Amino acid sequence: MNYNKYIKTSPLVSEIGLGAWQLGENSGWKSMSEKEAMDMVFKAIELGVNFFDTSPNYGLGTSELRLGKALKSFDRSKLVINTKFGHTAEGKSNYDANYIRTSLEGSLKRLQVDYLDSLILHSPPSEYLDGNNNPHYEILERLIEEGKIRAYGASLDTYNDMKLFMDTTNGSVIEAFFNILHQDTANAFKTAMEKEVGIIVKIPLDSGWLSGKYNAESTFNDIRKRWSKTDISTRSLLVDKVKHIVGAEENLAQKALSFCLSYEAVSTVIPGNTSIRQLESNIESTKKPLSKELVKNLEDFYQNEVEHLKLPW
Repeated sequence: MNYNKYIKTSPLVSEIGLGAWQLGENSGWKSMSEKEAMDMVFKAIELGVNFFDTSPNYGLGTSELRLGKALKSFDRSKLVINTKFGHTAEGKSNYDANYIRTSLEGSLKRLQVDYLDSLILHSPPSEYLDGNNNPHYEILERLIEEGKIRAYGASLDTYNDMKLFMDTTNGSVIEAFFNILHQDTANAFKTAMEKEVGIIVKIPLDSGWLSGKYNAESTFNDIRKRWSKTDISTRSLLVDKVKHIVGAEENLAQKALSFCLSYEAVSTVIPGNTSIRQLESNIESTKKPLSKELVKNLEDFYQNEVEHLKLPW
């Protein structure tokens, strides 16, 4: 495992982190038992993972509960934990600045820790990103002073939102939607490096499409049922083209993760793992960096064939 800079006050973080959405009970993706969830965390640590990303609403609080229980026996000073604010453990949205402290205290209790390495706004509407017009950031700065958190940031999907956030706040973390089929946020990577903003890459496998196991006939009965038949057909054609670029015989998921890791601005990538086997395969991608030529080919593919499609998440 390789380790990268995240924030100034945390340890270096593993290139592959553990996205903990699927650890929660009835997560909407695949339901794990508590034992399966804890075994996943234990195996991740055994393989060198030290970065963990969760949220109050993942499994309605059970992701944080299970993660906290699993991490309890490890040295806290060597772990990096990120959770979120904006979606509650009751399954509701609440971005009110006055709720930040309540949300944080709930997360600290469930995770059984005294502080968080980072607390980020969870996919907030753009109007909450302007630090000049929102009280959120004064509260977050105060929480840093109190030692409750070491850094704050936001989970964002577009370059424009990333730019607004970095231009108007002192936030030092961004969880960015970035993968081979969604490269808009990469336009903000240079600024992030200049401002020493750590980048967590979310959805690196495009909700499973870049695993290579879906096609035009695939159907979904989980959160991914939001896609229309046209969306599915379009994604299938694009994935076939990606396979042609990277090599049909290659492990597409590993190539997709290696693509994200090829950017210096990226601190860690958090694929969702629903099995130990997937976890092991995802971590294997760190041993298989992409050539500069292949990265350029995938960037050109996005610019010429994907960007104009405005693919829905």
